[in-house]
This record gives sequence, C-alpha cells and structure tokens, in this order.
Amino acid sequence: MLKSKDLLGLRDITAEEITEILDLAESYKRQVKAGDKKFSDLKGKTLVTLFYENSTRTRTSFELAGKYLGAHEVNISASSSSVQKGETLIDTGKTLDALQTDFIAIRHPMAGAPHLLGKTVRASVLNGGDGMNEHPTQALLDMLTMRETFGSLTGLKVAIMGDIKHSRVAKSNLFGLSKMGAEVWVYAPRTLIPAGFDELGAHIARSREEAIDSANVVMGLRIQLERQSGGLFPSLSEYSQFYGVKDNMLKLAAPNAIIMHPGPVNRGIELTPSLIDGEQSRIEDQVTSGLSVRMAALKLLCEYREKNGL
Repeated sequence: MLKSKDLLGLRDITAEEITEILDLAESYKRQVKAGDKKFSDLKGKTLVTLFYENSTRTRTSFELAGKYLGAHEVNISASSSSVQKGETLIDTGKTLDALQTDFIAIRHPMAGAPHLLGKTVRASVLNGGDGMNEHPTQALLDMLTMRETFGSLTGLKVAIMGDIKHSRVAKSNLFGLSKMGAEVWVYAPRTLIPAGFDELGAHIARSREEAIDSANVVMGLRIQLERQSGGLFPSLSEYSQFYGVKDNMLKLAAPNAIIMHPGPVNRGIELTPSLIDGEQSRIEDQVTSGLSVRMAALKLLCEYREKNGL
C-alpha cells in the first residue's frame, strides 16, 4: 500500500511502492487491451482534472482512468475557471474539497504547486507535471514500458537525450530508475543540463556515442522552447545535427534496444522519423502504459484513503 494520500513525485517514494504501482498497472493494462474497460474500483468517487497547462496524453489518460474505474470525472481548465478572476490555488482546492472531491490530478507551471495543494485539501492530489520539477506518472509509465520489454529494470542502461534542464520527465525518471537499479545517462548541450544533476545520480555523457553505447533504452526529450528565454543553443537545425539521435547511431546500443519519447515529438529534431516509427519504437506503447499506470495510482490511493478514513 502507498504511504501517502498523494502522489507528488518519485524523489520520496520507495522502490516497493513503485513496484506495487507497476504490478497493478501491468494487470490493468492486460485487461484493458483485452477489451475490459468497465471496473467498479472507484465507484462513487470523484476525480477532478485541474490543468493550468495544455496537455493531451496526460489529461486524457487521467480522465479515461477515472471513467474506466467507475469514478465521476470532472474536467476543469484554468482558462475557463475562476482562476481568470484571480482565485488562488488554495481557494480552488477548498472549493473542490467542499464539493467532496476525492482525487485531484493537477498540472501547473509552478514547481511545488501540487505539494502546496496536497497540504491544503482532504482530496488525494496526483501530480500531472509541475513546472521543471517532476512528472511522476510519466516516469512510472516509462518504467512499466521498459519492464514489460526487458522483464526487469535492474541493470538497464537508459540514455536520456535532449532538454534535460527543463524536463520534469528526466528528473522523475532519474529518481525512479535509480531506485529500481537502472543506470541513467544523459546527454545534451551543457546549457541544457542543470547544475548538480550528476549529484542526483545521473551519468553525464561526453558525447552522443558514449550515452548510447550499450544502452537498452534511448529516450529523446522534446526541446521545450516555451520554457526557454533563448540563447541556450544556436538553432533547432544545429541542435538536431549535433545532439539529435540519428538512424545509424542505434547500432551502438544494445541489440534489443528500444526507442522512447514522452511526446509530443519534434520529428527530425530529437529523433529521426524512421526511429520514431520503427520496430524498436515504444512511443505508442508508452501512451497505453500511461492509462494503466494512472488507473493503478488512483486505485492504490483509494485503498490508502479507505484504510485511513479519508
């Protein structure tokens, strides 16, 4: 059972909790792929998706996860809510609590916003991405996809290539994969690697070749132009030339290596189209894994709530 009412990040979660989520997610994934989309695990519960940033994959999968589990699902967009009238996050949370909300899945541009919300509401808060901090369910779905491919996460070499500095996905994957016994290597322009990232357990590669060499997983990350003030690299074309993953580079990886990307992909920038659409790509499978991981997280948080009388 999870040890907190909220799922805010993987930095403070245990390997045992990660395994519990992945095990349940794998079971849900099998059932959903077999056509079973009607469960009663969250019958009578309410899930609110509260997104202050745009999203397709995360938001939709949280919504479907709630519906498949039998919950009442409500979608709130900041652009059409009282946020536009100046309502604070805490006041929004109090309103949702007063409406007897059980779960709040939130995405927010400010790091720490889900943590603040979690402290002020009775509902269970699930972090759908906060600023440049963490994106725990994305890392969990990545780990599920890897574990299904290789059988275990222990001993895997995972190369993460791209905008490490602004990536909450990279941080959550580093925290989660390290706890599960995998090695995380990163490569990007030095301006896109945050100071102290190696102190968190990452191996900083000196070249694309070093990062990809014998890697089991090669993961591209989107260049997040919307979070940059400019000047961190010369141009997208030069980034692609010197830092993008090209077709011939995969021969340096392990023979059974897979290609991953949290999406959306800038085709031809982080990864070539042939890698994105090739046989070794697991990008679409990551999306499927995302649904089952969010179902598992909701179910396990529901069990915590019931045990603790919330």
